Amino acid sequence: MPEELVLRLAKQTLETVLMVSAPMLGAGLVVGLIISVLQVITSIHDSALAFVPRIVVTFVVFLIVFPWMMNTMVSYTSSLLGSFDNYVK
Repeated sequence: MPEELVLRLAKQTLETVLMVSAPMLGAGLVVGLIISVLQVITSIHDSALAFVPRIVVTFVVFLIVFPWMMNTMVSYTSSLLGSFDNYVK
């Protein structure tokens, strides 16, 4: 397998992983920042106060974007398996 083919496959894989995980990571980051600012303002430093809302929001975003995630992963997998003979050579 040529080196450029391996690099292209690795690039496509990493792009797909980042694209699929970005909505949940972004939502968790935004909620974490908001909770951190609220904790600084109110001087409440409880770890559960930061953890629970972040997990809930991440799960809700996961439920919302799940169909899009599945379509993205199915299209990536079908393109990967469709060009399988190129990778085997």
